[in-house]
Amino acid sequence: MAEKTLITPQFRGAYVQVFRAKAQKQEDGTMGAAKYTIRAAFPPDSDMKALKAAAQQAATDKWADKIPKTMRSPFRTNEELDNPVAGLGDDWIIMTFSASDTSRPGLVNNRNEDIIDETEVYSGAWFIAQVNAYAYDKAGNKGVSFGLLNLRKERDDEPLGGGKQKASKAFEAFAPAPGGSKTAGGMFD
Repeated sequence: MAEKTLITPQFRGAYVQVFRAKAQKQEDGTMGAAKYTIRAAFPPDSDMKALKAAAQQAATDKWADKIPKTMRSPFRTNEELDNPVAGLGDDWIIMTFSASDTSRPGLVNNRNEDIIDETEVYSGAWFIAQVNAYAYDKAGNKGVSFGLLNLRKERDDEPLGGGKQKASKAFEAFAPAPGGSKTAGGMFD
């Protein structure tokens, strides 16, 4: 039997909304309930066995041996998405983890210290997450999804999708030289 909650392999975050819940546009054009969300982008060689086992168990728990043939899978490749994650290959596995607006996920750094600075959490950084699989059958849509319980930032990387560059990186070339300062005008002398 698969675990109800599990820790994911490392992934790059995209469309990160973990400080404030945000309503998302639904397929029918209406606005859904506000949620905390993160798109988890897993490299193609990631070990997804535990996540797939948890999804299978959630579907079996809900529908037993009558799992719907049209059930929505939580596992998609980047090329299958209507809005693919820019900057990643077509074969990356993309999942969306979410939590209701009344259940903000915990957020820590790789030393397990709370992250309170929103600029530390961005699309492109690497994370692991504590998630739980659940099956749903709502308004004719059937599938399996994963709830976001907690999130840990593992390390920095280049922003995805044209995200804003960190100020420290933007001004690297202008670092003061020992005994003086460097200006943009001085670069062309």
